[in-house]
Amino acid sequence: MALPSGLLGPLDPASDRAVFRQIADQLREAIAKGRLGEGEKLPSESELVEHYGVSRMTVRNSLSVLQGEGLVVSEHGKGVFVRLRPPLRRLASDRFARRHREQGKSAFTVEAEAAGVRSEVDSLEVGEEKPSADVAARLGSSRKVLVRRRRYLVDGRPVEFAASYLPLDIVRGTAITEPNPGPGGIYARLEESGHRLDRFDEEIRSRMPTPREARTLQLASGVPVFHLVRTAYDTEGRAVEVCDTLMAADAFVLSYQLPAQ
Repeated sequence: MALPSGLLGPLDPASDRAVFRQIADQLREAIAKGRLGEGEKLPSESELVEHYGVSRMTVRNSLSVLQGEGLVVSEHGKGVFVRLRPPLRRLASDRFARRHREQGKSAFTVEAEAAGVRSEVDSLEVGEEKPSADVAARLGSSRKVLVRRRRYLVDGRPVEFAASYLPLDIVRGTAITEPNPGPGGIYARLEESGHRLDRFDEEIRSRMPTPREARTLQLASGVPVFHLVRTAYDTEGRAVEVCDTLMAADAFVLSYQLPAQ
């Protein structure tokens, strides 16, 4: 069966680049230029074998390259598909705006609504523990903290896992210690208890996930993560929360608006 005209070209017999890499290059270009769109099925192994005149193993090696880059996903019995683009735009300059809390919305809920997707939280754990050295340094205390761990899903797919560490002396007796802290989330409850938020400091790194992290977020091979650590400060300059977040890099676009002066 012939492929659509212009989708893929011929191999270059004079190239010193391995044949399977040439095929991967052409498929990658077709994805980048939109000839193969998001969620679209790639030509089958048989079609690629016929088009290029190569062995099935060569084709499989080419597809493995693209899977390792996180560009495509394989569905057993169905074929190989172009991975969907990031559905969530993370607006760093807006996501923690007070107006969202006053409307009873968390930052993640606001982003999901803007993207037109369904959001939910699972794997929720709330408890007390001794903080790590890094968290203690950020909070300015090595005393026990309240920890809130949760996983965020978009349309049923895990995209983010976060752990918030909060000083016990400011959260005892508040809804922050409950599984559901109420409308607006923990930041709304912090402000209600007298800790009006002043600023958030964030650090973001990109890396490959550990095997455990890949299982938690159900990541395909080759998909990296954003590792974000945020510290929230109140108007008195006290650190009132450290949030350690792991985000599937293929599920987010990080968007920033920066003043020019």
